[in-house]
Amino acid sequence: MSVAFRREGDDEHLEPKFEIPIPPGPNLVTRRGLALINARVAEVVAEVARLTADGADQARIDAARRDLRYWQTRQITAELVPVPTGETVEIGTRVTFRHNGRERELTITGDDEADPGAGRIAFSAPLARALLGAEPGELLEFAGKPDALEVLAIAVVPADTSA
Repeated sequence: MSVAFRREGDDEHLEPKFEIPIPPGPNLVTRRGLALINARVAEVVAEVARLTADGADQARIDAARRDLRYWQTRQITAELVPVPTGETVEIGTRVTFRHNGRERELTITGDDEADPGAGRIAFSAPLARALLGAEPGELLEFAGKPDALEVLAIAVVPADTSA
């Protein structure tokens, strides 16, 4: 039989394990976001050590190591943003705005800190990009509509809160 038709083993036919995708662009973080990343790295380091010590199956250890690579990369590439002034919408501010006649409030954060359900959106989100740099009273274009957003108020989010 030709060598071209021989199979070396079952491992070559397993699904490949891909890395966790890194969001494109700079890794801008607030002080709170950096603290969350540092805490996550510590948690995953402890998890890898525990799994290894417990003799867990290799797939679980590999998954934990993949998580660790992601969080260590985010930690190394983190760029701490300056504390915002509150005069314009920046990363680390809570903005109150009106959209389609409805008043809303969101906090602009880094990618890993974002939690839309809790009112925190990443600076890279389309809505955040539309709001960044705006001042109270300003009308902004959004989704191709002029004057779709009206900035009502801006507040600096304290670094030690979970807002």
